[in-house]
Amino acid sequence: MSEIPIDDPQRRRLPPLLRRAWYSLNQAFRRRIAHTNCTPDQYTVMRILTEGGTEGITQRDLAARMSSDPNTVSSLVRRMEKAGLLHLNSNPSDRRAHLIQPTPAGAKRFVELRAIAQELQGEVLEALPAERREEILGALEVLANACRDIADRSAKKDK
Repeated sequence: MSEIPIDDPQRRRLPPLLRRAWYSLNQAFRRRIAHTNCTPDQYTVMRILTEGGTEGITQRDLAARMSSDPNTVSSLVRRMEKAGLLHLNSNPSDRRAHLIQPTPAGAKRFVELRAIAQELQGEVLEALPAERREEILGALEVLANACRDIADRSAKKDK
């Protein structure tokens, strides 16, 4: 008996499953934080900045940690700076780059959004057996890293 092809509609396929999971989680979070006038991407920026230490991080590092396009992150940073959620300081080790840090208002907003994000994550993880959650998240991390590595190798081939 032959195996079903990897792209057969009757199989579970990785790209649509990952997309549906990400999109649904993003939409649920977007709806829950709509009253704060923030977006899921803005929350991600504030989480990365808060977890990144007090000295701040560069826009390039932020884009890499977000797995996002540098132009998208640039626009996002400008909007967040205008909204008073973050500020840019000169980078003593690279005059061309700035170090991005949350403002006090941004730090306060992050605390509010983090509580909502944690509640949502808890609800989603309840769909998995408690004893397998870390194993499943570990497998998802392996897949995410593999996708990133393949994308990086593909980008090098394009050059």
